[in-house]
Amino acid sequence: MKCTHSPGPCRVFLFWLYLLLPTAGWAQDFGWTPGLQRAYADLMKLRVAEAQQLLTHENPHNGVTIWLADYADMITLLISDDERGYDRKSKIQEQRLDELADLDPKSPWSRMTQAEVRLHGAFVKLKFGQEISGSWDIIKAYKLLAENARQFPDFLPTYKALGVLHVLIGSVPENYTWVTRIIGLRGDVRQGLAELNRAQQDPVFRTEAELVTLLVQAYVLKFTEADSRQLAQLVAQNPDNLLLHFFGATIQMKNGQGDKALAFLQARPTGPAYLPMPIIDNILGDIYLQKGDETEAATYYGQFLRTFRGQNFLKDTHYKLFLCYWLSGKPATALPYLRRVKEVGRTVTESDKAAQKFAEAHADKGLTPSQTVLMQARLATDGGFTDRALAVLKPYSENQFAVLPDRAEYQYRLGRIHQRRNTPDLSIAPFRRAIFLTDSADAGLSFGATAALQLGYVYQQKRQLALARQFFEKAISYKKHEYKNSIDNKARAALNQL
Repeated sequence: MKCTHSPGPCRVFLFWLYLLLPTAGWAQDFGWTPGLQRAYADLMKLRVAEAQQLLTHENPHNGVTIWLADYADMITLLISDDERGYDRKSKIQEQRLDELADLDPKSPWSRMTQAEVRLHGAFVKLKFGQEISGSWDIIKAYKLLAENARQFPDFLPTYKALGVLHVLIGSVPENYTWVTRIIGLRGDVRQGLAELNRAQQDPVFRTEAELVTLLVQAYVLKFTEADSRQLAQLVAQNPDNLLLHFFGATIQMKNGQGDKALAFLQARPTGPAYLPMPIIDNILGDIYLQKGDETEAATYYGQFLRTFRGQNFLKDTHYKLFLCYWLSGKPATALPYLRRVKEVGRTVTESDKAAQKFAEAHADKGLTPSQTVLMQARLATDGGFTDRALAVLKPYSENQFAVLPDRAEYQYRLGRIHQRRNTPDLSIAPFRRAIFLTDSADAGLSFGATAALQLGYVYQQKRQLALARQFFEKAISYKKHEYKNSIDNKARAALNQL
């Protein structure tokens, strides 16, 4: 249609239309209607049923409709842990990929939506332990996104997923980088963070991109005070967004800020419009266990087991129930929960693997008095309740712990307490001692790797970069412990940033 107005105002109008409706200029195969925008907003709040209802009124052959329908299925499967539902949805996902591949290949939405559907499938497959198939989906998604960035460098939605993948590729341990090169994966941490920052400039996907960036900082890189303030602001600006409250809590739990995590969950929106999330009861149990309120913690863990229908986190929850009763002086009630750890669930998540390993070592006798003290200190430190943690350890010295693993753990816990209390200089000697004791023990202890990682961060903060590099490399060098994947990823990411 010919514009009958003067050229200046017309161009201004078209410019603002482009900003507000970023897909309006692309082929109708990928139309971004007001209804689809509302559905996407509802999905990001975990109002999944409302989003799915909105999608029923949209063109089912629109690529954006197909992508959002798949997004809704992924969210539901990840939260419900419904393996039977996964079996049903996996066939539907292949149909969606075929449909998307048949749509306009000249639209930047074509490869982007195919890639994200691939990533949806990868996340769910990894959740259910299908690592090889999930990894291939990630590789295919990466190649689609990289090609999209090459063909459409100004299309910002590409970068919210591509940025994450580049950070992860940059975090791969040195001895595995040849694998990424062979299969054509390229990227580093700085590149990934820059791309995530670009994605935040998109008006539609800004909130999602900001959340993804914070998750990367918390789970792959180093979460800072500035990140914590940004997270609090993001959650406060979106009081009706359950997804942000949930991830805000998990990030702060990872960051050792149990009180902040509890505040996010207490302020979360509730009601039938939101997807049920039994996992929140599990997280609340963790917080109260760290606070030393074992009775309240056991109540939440019990509620989680009554409502959750999946197989992940069952070992971890039974292990935590053992701790609730053991630490409150009820060993006869505690030990059956620990023995049950070996019978329930599966070992896909790191927490379930750790629970299984603990149960195999302690199911017959529980914890010694020394181990009970160390466990109380660990839980309090993990939650950021450092006054309580320090009070637990204050009456003890290394010599009061009879076996070498307990001595290594004592030193590591002491180092973490001082680090969490923002007195990092006081953490150096205990961390170094934990490394020495771990290296003197049999293989399999995690304290050397975790102490080396934290020492790397301490020296990085002090700008002693040669020492930081030394300890990050030391962290990667440990071969067998239950946290190897996450420790190696964090250490590699830190080395990449150096």
